[in-house]
Amino acid sequence: MGLEQIATEEVDMGLIQTYLQQLPDKALRFGVRVLLALIFFLIGAQIIKLVRKIVRRSLKRGNADVGVMQFLDSFIKAVMYVLLLFMIASGFGLDAASVVALLGSAGVAIGLAVQGSLSNFAGGVLILLLKPFRVDDYIKVDNDGHEGTVKEIQLFYTKLATPDNHVVIIPNGSLANSSILNMSALGERRMDIIVGISYDADIRTAKEVLLKVLEQDEAVLKDKDYRVFVQELADSGVNLNVRCWAVNEQYWECKWRITEQIKYALDDAGISIPYPQMDVHIDRNADTSLTGH
Repeated sequence: MGLEQIATEEVDMGLIQTYLQQLPDKALRFGVRVLLALIFFLIGAQIIKLVRKIVRRSLKRGNADVGVMQFLDSFIKAVMYVLLLFMIASGFGLDAASVVALLGSAGVAIGLAVQGSLSNFAGGVLILLLKPFRVDDYIKVDNDGHEGTVKEIQLFYTKLATPDNHVVIIPNGSLANSSILNMSALGERRMDIIVGISYDADIRTAKEVLLKVLEQDEAVLKDKDYRVFVQELADSGVNLNVRCWAVNEQYWECKWRITEQIKYALDDAGISIPYPQMDVHIDRNADTSLTGH
């Protein structure tokens, strides 16, 4: 029994010694494979950049929508990097067929885990096919109240730039299932500026003054219907609606400028803009005496 134990220990020591002797060679070969994998990855990354560049140029020549180009660019990038990683992994002895079979058997679990991402991907496809909006359109999402200019339509998300220069990132799945107000789709927008005047003011004169403001502003579209009319007989005064049209690019500047010019024009015409007020009537016949017990 003692001889057998001694023999076993000698065999173990022999194996360990053999392993230690082969370790530098194995480490060298593994290091070479890692280096080659790194070089292969860098070359593959450059090829992916080249392919993406060629695709973008082709789409530009075909006058493709900017959103389509951004979406396809994100998709091509994701797919090609996944393929590149599979090729590198196969160089380390990983059987790609086994990985595919494993992913297939775990498809249900993976689908549940990434169902949000799949929904966003499907939403992005629907947005590009149905085109409820395009890049550079100004939109408002009714569900969450976000609004801004569309900057990018990516694989899973859409980026909006708000008027105060913030970036809002919205999942494509949410956008595809939301009511969207596209303020840029028709190229022109109507503005309604509510102006209050005193009940003592002459409405006809006020309307003439306000119409003159619209006629003198170059950004107001004269081929569109522009008018001034009584919107409401309010508590503190008469509310006039100054309505006109402008192109999208000049909408806000036009609205701010007209609002300012309205104030100057009404002041020059001697027409006052009333302050909110409340009339309080006191019954002098009411008994205001205090009684005590």
